[in-house]
Amino acid sequence: MNLSNSLQITSLSDPGMVRSHNEDSVSTDVAHGLVVLADGMGGYNAGEVASGMATTVIVTELQGLLEQFAPHEVHAKSGEKYAAIMLREQVAKANTSIFQAAQSQPQYAGMGTTLVVVLFYDNRMTVAHIGDSRMYRMRGDQFIQVTRDHSLLQEQIDSGMITAEQAKHSQNKNLVTRALGIDATVESEIHEYETEPGDIYLLCSDGLSDMVEDEDIGLTLQTLGSNLNLAAQQLVQMANDNGGRDNISVILVRVREPYPAARGFLAKLAAWFR
Repeated sequence: MNLSNSLQITSLSDPGMVRSHNEDSVSTDVAHGLVVLADGMGGYNAGEVASGMATTVIVTELQGLLEQFAPHEVHAKSGEKYAAIMLREQVAKANTSIFQAAQSQPQYAGMGTTLVVVLFYDNRMTVAHIGDSRMYRMRGDQFIQVTRDHSLLQEQIDSGMITAEQAKHSQNKNLVTRALGIDATVESEIHEYETEPGDIYLLCSDGLSDMVEDEDIGLTLQTLGSNLNLAAQQLVQMANDNGGRDNISVILVRVREPYPAARGFLAKLAAWFR
């Protein structure tokens, strides 16, 4: 199913005001309803390699699988939707690729990346994430964070050691508890959500969320949401105006219209001719 008429997607990545090169990587495929954002970490250029490997492996592999399997259909044995199965397996494949490269090439030792990948299908989306890159949702005038950071800071908030307000001023903002490519295996957190026409989804690296308050991000989307390109530019500019201490990447997705999956005889006929 081609989602080009149902979704509008724009992306922007900027090195920021301090870093000499950009270790973030973004990739989008509107036809397949697929968006991926990764924020690399490691030695000189290694983070760039890790994030680039993550987006390339996941997008390339999923594009092939989506020509064979309908994400809304349920696997007969596991009872799980193919969307979640495909995301989990391809994230694991990307993890293995990065980990093996880091083990075999000394200049890449210790490299890794955060990740947010979203697959839109059948008036819903499945989200897989690792680390502290985020996804937010603007629905009407309500702006919420959908993903929950895998970070030391989030664990401290959850345990009651610090408040969310104290966390804003913490020195531990960049300490993630889960990342792609650091260990031989990694568990991605995967959830499914219903979408509605008019929704705007924001994927971003911590170069945005650390530099701009959620309230200001939401206000920007509310004000400029009718022009996604302008909204993306404004978000990056705000992060840079506040210091731009890290690379800044954003992907914005607007749901233009419903996109139910084809079912029944016609869907089977279409699958036969794939």
